Amino acid sequence: MATQAINCYLSVEQVATRFGVSKDSIWRWTRNGDFPAPVKLRGTTTRWRLADIEEWESQLACGFITCLEFEPDGLIPARERFDSGAIFRLPDP
Repeated sequence: MATQAINCYLSVEQVATRFGVSKDSIWRWTRNGDFPAPVKLRGTTTRWRLADIEEWESQLACGFITCLEFEPDGLIPARERFDSGAIFRLPDP
């Protein structure tokens, strides 16, 4: 017996909460083609298929930083000076 997929639909509020952004951001992403298109269920009811969102999420680029060039303030050589939060290196003599 074949199993049928159950469609789960999310409102713009639910989608915004899922990504921690405003509803306006979701609509802007959609308008710009950066997010899956919603479906119109009837009248003014617009929803996103959870399966479409999960498919979109699976295609996002992600990764971990495995090497970060960082030295705590205490280890910065004396030849470096701070000015307005930026590091300026003095030329070697």
